Amino acid sequence: MCILGKDKLKRLIEEYKCIYPFDNNLLDGDGYVLTVKEEVTLNYLEHQNLVSYEVVFTPPNYVAHLTAKSKYGRMGLSFLNAAKVHSGFVGRLALEVVNLSNDRKPIVIKRGDPFMHIEFISREGPPSPYTGPYQFQFMTDEEIEMYIPILQKVFPNYRELAKIWFRDKPKFAVI
Repeated sequence: MCILGKDKLKRLIEEYKCIYPFDNNLLDGDGYVLTVKEEVTLNYLEHQNLVSYEVVFTPPNYVAHLTAKSKYGRMGLSFLNAAKVHSGFVGRLALEVVNLSNDRKPIVIKRGDPFMHIEFISREGPPSPYTGPYQFQFMTDEEIEMYIPILQKVFPNYRELAKIWFRDKPKFAVI
């Protein structure tokens, strides 16, 4: 298992839309910096989920890890959730944060602010795609439709997975 370098990550993004939309300026070392979908103000001791603007897809032979940009930690934001993105997951990512700033002032994170690093790590073994309730979270129907051909291509058992993924989305029901 290894963290993908910039060139390999760019190829993965081009082939599988691992990050959509993709901005070359947000490539950062061995990862990518996801931005915030909506402006958020966190008052002291307030907890919220920050959602990525970008949709993330983790192909079958990879997992991903998130870390918040350190500037937010220095402001006093504490990050509450384990930041693993399962193989096969498609959706916008939510990072749980709480304002624990020493000065007890609100912290504002603006829409489009670079917020969390994502690194893709290769994995070994047969595909074991994510089938939990957060598949396609915070995605529009049009975005989901864009990923269906990719999912069909990478998962030989797509029809079985689709029955699980789309059980609450009859529009995408598999015939």
